[in-house]
Amino acid sequence: YTHIHILRISAEFTKLSLSSFLPKPPKHESPLKIKIPNFLTRTSADWLKTYGLKAKKLSLYQILAPNAFSPTEEFIPILQKTVSSTLHEKVMMQFEWYDGSVKNIHVDPPLLYDYQKQLSSIIQMYERRIEWLSISSRRIWGTVCEKRVVILVDISVTNSMYIIHIQHSLRLLLEEQLPNKDCFNIIAFGSIVESWRPEMVPLTQENLQSAWRWVLSLNCKGSRNVLGAVRKAVEVDFKEKYKFNSQGIYIFTGGVPDQEMPIVSAYIAETCSGCDLKIHVCLFHISELDMDSTIPARYANRTDTASAYKEVTQASNGRFHWFGDTGIFESDDISVISLEMEKAINYSQKCALLVASLKNQCGNQAESPPAPKEDPKVAKEKSQPRKLCCPKPTSLSLARMV
Repeated sequence: YTHIHILRISAEFTKLSLSSFLPKPPKHESPLKIKIPNFLTRTSADWLKTYGLKAKKLSLYQILAPNAFSPTEEFIPILQKTVSSTLHEKVMMQFEWYDGSVKNIHVDPPLLYDYQKQLSSIIQMYERRIEWLSISSRRIWGTVCEKRVVILVDISVTNSMYIIHIQHSLRLLLEEQLPNKDCFNIIAFGSIVESWRPEMVPLTQENLQSAWRWVLSLNCKGSRNVLGAVRKAVEVDFKEKYKFNSQGIYIFTGGVPDQEMPIVSAYIAETCSGCDLKIHVCLFHISELDMDSTIPARYANRTDTASAYKEVTQASNGRFHWFGDTGIFESDDISVISLEMEKAINYSQKCALLVASLKNQCGNQAESPPAPKEDPKVAKEKSQPRKLCCPKPTSLSLARMV
């Protein structure tokens, strides 16, 4: 009896999926707690069109332009020579312009101090933006901005130990970023491509909950048929892609596709040409493969994988996002903000250098030795008007005498 009982338990045990034994977050399988965003999500590149240095008229060259003068050379006819403009050393400095030319800058310290305060304030705003991009579902997905969205989820066998993580990532996305979209679908791909709905459906709370229940049923198997999943999304979900704007596909994956990358990139470039459809990649880092485990059809280390997927996103003007357990490794949304921050810091440093150079120059002039004093007697003589001699009497000429 004991032996039969053990066999039954063993049989039941083998029916359970691997995910049954993996640790799960609290209330992992509970219904979604949907939060509808009350703001328009924007890519960082689009956000900078409103809040960037140029948009805010805080480019250093915009600030200096009214007081910037190009050195000039002109031929003066009366002098019969070419004359160059001179620099007023007490108030002007030479400064390299953005186009490589040199300008004579009138340095106004109060103006530059006020400008540095504005730069400090906008740098703080950029830091808040980066912090916002680094939390919640945005840490995993970046910003999902389009109104018509299809999510492609990698459930290849190499992700078996990460299925709970994949499900939890999708849960956060469904709760936080998808509720204000127009329509959506989820496609899971291993060797075989399967979708939650035959094609995109309108976004409702009921559909979100239904999609979550379907995500909970996913199991990892097969390799990574990325091209098959993209084709399914493009040819079915986005079959009318030319009729709509704001359309996006998000590939959530942990490794390179079964297909060669140039083939995938070429298909994506052709597909996205002439329509408002962008393909983005959210790459999650997993540990380097254990060679005793199942090896996918194609394999690359994480750096090569990231480089390959960057090519994919560039083919459609999409965005690349790469994260792992320790945080975000690379994000196009964060990178453009970081570059703008670096530019602001560079402008502030150039301001400080201009003011410091002016102060240094004025200090050198103040310390230069005064001109030698003249002898008071000599000075007095110089100050007194000189007496003019009486003119000599003019002798009569012979002509006058006649």
